[in-house]
Amino acid sequence: MPSEITLRLTITDPVPGVRYSLQKDDAPFAPVTASEAPLSFDIQMRLSDDSRFLGPFVRREGRDRRFVYIRIGKSAGDHASEWARRAKVDIHDIPPDLLAQARDGAVLQIVLPGRGRDGTPTCATVRPLEPWRVV
Repeated sequence: MPSEITLRLTITDPVPGVRYSLQKDDAPFAPVTASEAPLSFDIQMRLSDDSRFLGPFVRREGRDRRFVYIRIGKSAGDHASEWARRAKVDIHDIPPDLLAQARDGAVLQIVLPGRGRDGTPTCATVRPLEPWRVV
């Protein structure tokens, strides 16, 4: 029977004034406009007995890759924004020992950069600043 788990995606330095949201199914979910402060999204999903991620936030690519999207600017519903981006956050590589703790109710967090080298919102596959950990 699948377990309910919570993943927290924290963006350390989002671009102030830009709207961010999760992607649920194919639409923005819970949009927020960034300030100077870090921005966090909590995602509830199911984890099957064989550790497959399930639910409307989970995206897949190929047989094994699983990820979630953070929508940015126009993609997050701000049609006046100059950006229409998505950040891809891999979840398939979360270590099994952390998944076991998540099954027991622990929240797993990853820390992500909010800006690319040019200062604009990070997009495409985002490499974490810190690995997944229990919070």
